[in-house]
Amino acid sequence: MKKNLFLFILGLFTCFAAEAKKIMFTVDMSSQSTKNATGIHVMGDFQAVAGFGADWTPNTCLMTQDLGDTNLYHFTVDIPAFAKYEFKYLNGDQSYEVEVIPLEAQVGYNFDDNRWFYADSLGNDTLKLPAVRFSENSPLGKTLVRFRVDMTTTPYNIKGVHAAGSFQSNDPSTLRLYSFGSNLFEIISYMDLGTYSYKYYDGNTLADSESVPAACASVGMRPLVLTKDTILNSVCFSSCSSCYPLNTVNVTTTGSCTVYPNPTSDNL
Repeated sequence: MKKNLFLFILGLFTCFAAEAKKIMFTVDMSSQSTKNATGIHVMGDFQAVAGFGADWTPNTCLMTQDLGDTNLYHFTVDIPAFAKYEFKYLNGDQSYEVEVIPLEAQVGYNFDDNRWFYADSLGNDTLKLPAVRFSENSPLGKTLVRFRVDMTTTPYNIKGVHAAGSFQSNDPSTLRLYSFGSNLFEIISYMDLGTYSYKYYDGNTLADSESVPAACASVGMRPLVLTKDTILNSVCFSSCSSCYPLNTVNVTTTGSCTVYPNPTSDNL
C-alpha cells in the first residue's frame, strides 16, 4: 500500500514537472519617484497553481531587487506551460497600489485591463518576461507592437499560429500567438522604432507561411513602420483585410408596405 502511494505521488510530481515552465516576472520601477517600503509585488491568476495562495492576492509574491540595476525587480515561479496568464505589478502590497496599464498592453476584452502572456514551451530555460516599466506599455527604449491575425477561414495547425519578421530573423518557431476567442490570434512584442516586414504562419515552419497578396505586400511580406506603441488591425490569414464580409450580395425584393391612415399629419 505504501509503495503504491509513493508511486502515485511520484507520478503526480513527474506529470507536473513535465508540464511546468519557469517564468521570471520583471518590472522596471524607474518611472516611480518612490518605492513602497512594503516592497514591489506581482499578482495574477498564476498564484494558486504556483502555490502562493489565492489568485490576485496582492501581498504574497514579493519581488527581489536586481543587484546590478536597482530599478529592476524580479519574481520567478514554476507554472504549467501552454497556457495564458494575466497579471499586474504593485508598488506596495495592497490592491489599491496596483499599476494602471495602458490600453495597448491590456487583455482588452470584457473590460479586462490586466497584462498577459502565453507560456508556449516546456524548455528547461526560464521564460524571462520583458522588463516593462511600471504603469507603461513597454521596456525602457522599446516600443510595443501587438500582432493580430484572424484564422476564421483557415483551419489552424496543431503546432500553433505564429508571427515572424525581420525583427527576429524571420524565425516562425519563437513567437506563438494566443486566441482570446472568435479565431482571432494575438501576441505582444517589443522592438525599436523603425521599418520592418513580417508574416503570419499557420504552424511553426517556413512552409507554413501565409501568402500575402500583392496589394498589401512588399517583397512578399507585410510592411510595418513602427513610430509608436501600436495595435495592428486584425487581418484574415493570407488576406489584406478582415475575414468579414467575405463577399457582398445584392438583395432585391418585390414586397410592399401600407401606411395608415393616409394621408396623415401626426401618428401613423
